[in-house]
Amino acid sequence: MKFDAIHGQRGEYPIRLMCGLFGVSSSGYYAWKRVARERARRGQEKMRLVRTIEALHLGSRKNYGSPRISDKIKGLGFDKSPRTVARHMAEFGIKSRLKRKFKVTTDSKHKLPVAPNHLMQDFSMQRSNQAWMSDITYIETKEGWLYVCAVIDLYSRRIVGWAASSRMTKDLVITAYMRARRKWRPGKWLIFHSDRGSQYCSHEFRAMLLRHGVIQSMSRRANCWDSAPIESFWGRLKTEHVYWEAYVTRQEALQSIHWWIEFEYNGNRAHSSLGNRSPREFEKLEVTQRAKQL
Repeated sequence: MKFDAIHGQRGEYPIRLMCGLFGVSSSGYYAWKRVARERARRGQEKMRLVRTIEALHLGSRKNYGSPRISDKIKGLGFDKSPRTVARHMAEFGIKSRLKRKFKVTTDSKHKLPVAPNHLMQDFSMQRSNQAWMSDITYIETKEGWLYVCAVIDLYSRRIVGWAASSRMTKDLVITAYMRARRKWRPGKWLIFHSDRGSQYCSHEFRAMLLRHGVIQSMSRRANCWDSAPIESFWGRLKTEHVYWEAYVTRQEALQSIHWWIEFEYNGNRAHSSLGNRSPREFEKLEVTQRAKQL
C-alpha cells in the first residue's frame, strides 16, 4: 500500500516529496497515520485485556466463565460486559472446564429420631453463625473411599469446619462439628441443618447439640433441595477439583482437599450469591460495613 511504503521510508525522505511521487496528498498520509496509530492502540489494549482474562481463567483453574471474569476485571481497570469477555474467550480458545455429573447417597433407613425442618429452603441468613448446614460425601482413591463431612455457614458460605475418614461414622460428623465450634464459637440457638443420615440422628450427636443449645434441623425425605447450599459445595469441589485429580492414597486426597477448601474455596472462589466475592472477601466487607456504622 502507498501509505505503508511512505511510512517505511519516512526517516530517509521528506514526507511531502514521497507523497508527490506516489500521487497522494500529505493530509491523506497523516490521516492514515492517525487511524493506524489508533488501530495499534486498540490492538494493544485488546491483547492486554485478553492476557488479563487468561490470567484470571488460569487462576481459577479454568473454572471461571465470562460472567465471573467480567466482574473480576472491573477491579483491574476494565469495564467489559460478559458478552465482550465471552467473545474474546471464544476467539482465543479460552474455555471453562466441562462439568461431570455426580450423585450423593444418604443412609436414612434407620429407626432413630428425626428432627423437623426449621429452614424450609430459606437460606437467607442475616449474620454469621446463625445457621450451619452439613453433609457427607465420598472421594475415590486407589486405597479406597475417603469420606468427607463439611459444615457450611449459610450467611457467608464459608466452610467453617470439616473432617475426613476412611469410615462414614457418627465420629466423622462429631469431629467436623466440633472443629467448627471450637474455631467460630457460635452462640445458643444456632440452627444445625443436615439430611436424615444415621450419623446426624445418632444419640451421641443429638445429645451434643442439645448440650450446646443448638437447634437441630433436617431435610425432608428424598428432597435434595432442602440442602441445596451444601450440595452445591460438593458439586464445586468435585467438578472443579477432585474429578481432575487421580489420588493414590487417602492422605494425598486429604491434603489436596484441604488446600482447595481453605485457600481456593474459602479464600478465592467467587460466589454469585455473595456478589461474586469469596466467603473471606464477603466477611471482610461485612466487618468494614459494621465498623462504619459504629
